[in-house]
Amino acid sequence: MSPLVVSLIAFVIVFGGALLGMCVTLPESHLRDEIKDVIRLSAGLIGTISGLVLALLISSAKSSYDASNTQIKQITSNIIYLDILLEQYGPETNTLRVALRDTVPRMVDRIWNERINGNKSEPFVATTEAVALIERIQELKPDSEAKRDLQARMLSVVANSQQIRFDLFAHAHDSISTPFLVILIFWLTIIFASFGLFSRPNPIVIVTFFVGALSVSGAVFLILEMDRPFAGLLQISREPLMHTLPPLAL
Repeated sequence: MSPLVVSLIAFVIVFGGALLGMCVTLPESHLRDEIKDVIRLSAGLIGTISGLVLALLISSAKSSYDASNTQIKQITSNIIYLDILLEQYGPETNTLRVALRDTVPRMVDRIWNERINGNKSEPFVATTEAVALIERIQELKPDSEAKRDLQARMLSVVANSQQIRFDLFAHAHDSISTPFLVILIFWLTIIFASFGLFSRPNPIVIVTFFVGALSVSGAVFLILEMDRPFAGLLQISREPLMHTLPPLAL
């Protein structure tokens, strides 16, 4: 289910809870000050817990989003660096530089598909192009100390990029727990319903509840959007990685 649909459902439930609370007519025996104080204290406790949970979820989702964005940038810089090392090695690596340019689009598609679809039942499998590129770098026969150093640095860059790929794959299945989200929306609904119990319907009150419900559902939308950084409105752009290497003129 998309984040927009989930956030709309959350809005309807929370706002509906506030309207339902306003429609409930309590008997006079339930309107004593001590009863109101108990309800307000309970609502305040639930509100505090809900606020802390929302803050933690937003912080966690933002950290996960930033981490994925940083990993993509690291892969981009590694590809640029690897191309520079291949160029410095000499003209005998021109075919490897061409192969690198052919490998990048397939790698990008694989990363984005893994993170969007989850691939929960499929094991990690490196692309044949990537495996062939690594083998061809290992098969280079450097004839000087400088070239041996370049080859070692190439393999180090490739190993670092592969480690980042493993991390991206390992986190492809991470997501906000559905029961956790249901409980959070339930808490928010209880809070708004308790506010509505002691409020009579009028335009100002209804607009206030509307804005409040819209705000908390917007927070849910942001959490779910940042929880899937490779899709949706806040997705990480693949264009810098796709076009990180200029066309090779041999």
